[in-house]
Amino acid sequence: MTIRWLTPEEQRAWRAYLAASLLLEDAVDRQLQQDAGMPHLYYSVLATLSEAPGQRLRMTDLAERLKITRSRLTYAVARLERDGAVRREACASDGRGSIATLTDAGRAVLERAAPGHVATVRAALFDHLTTEQVGQLEEICTGIARALQEGGGRSAADEVPWRRRSSTSCS
Repeated sequence: MTIRWLTPEEQRAWRAYLAASLLLEDAVDRQLQQDAGMPHLYYSVLATLSEAPGQRLRMTDLAERLKITRSRLTYAVARLERDGAVRREACASDGRGSIATLTDAGRAVLERAAPGHVATVRAALFDHLTTEQVGQLEEICTGIARALQEGGGRSAADEVPWRRRSSTSCS
């Protein structure tokens, strides 16, 4: 097998991407911990539920939208449920599944955290880009995500995190 090593330009781009993505995630996570007492993942669960019809989603659909494993989602939702921000219910049409629903308390937490979150994202990312670069960033990230979801790279499409089976998660 012949290895296609990264060119110097690709290596610089890869390292720049890694540095930027790690620093951005850290900035967002720190802000949410400080302002709302929750990690970025928990905020993302609340935000995703707030945008869903009826502010509720099957756990499998929520995991797919968040691009995380079911077990990681189950842990996050259990914590949010203990805090009163989310309620879990059995799926009426499928006894194996469960549905996560945003509560009024969860909506209030999200509404309090959202302004600081948006300000952090804007200051850390979008304030450094032109309008043209924002469009390019969206196009690049969408293309990469699509290719990976369709089985590009080294893993099959059914091996993406939200499709992985876990004995501790709900469908």
